[in-house]
Amino acid sequence: MDGRNRKNIQPGIEVAIVLKEDQRTGKLTEGIVQNILTNSQFHPHGIKVRLTTGEVGRVKEIITREEF
Repeated sequence: MDGRNRKNIQPGIEVAIVLKEDQRTGKLTEGIVQNILTNSQFHPHGIKVRLTTGEVGRVKEIITREEF
């Protein structure tokens, strides 16, 4: 799913974000969304979120786990 649309993101989902210091390398950090920091409905670089670990970054991927 697209991490640039706010409607796709809600607290409690698992995402991969890029931290500010990792923007040059593109290294992704996975975690659970604690809260959404971007107010607009769309952001071209990804919606900014805070993870439960306290890390802040922009969502690049929404991780969906298949349950069987």
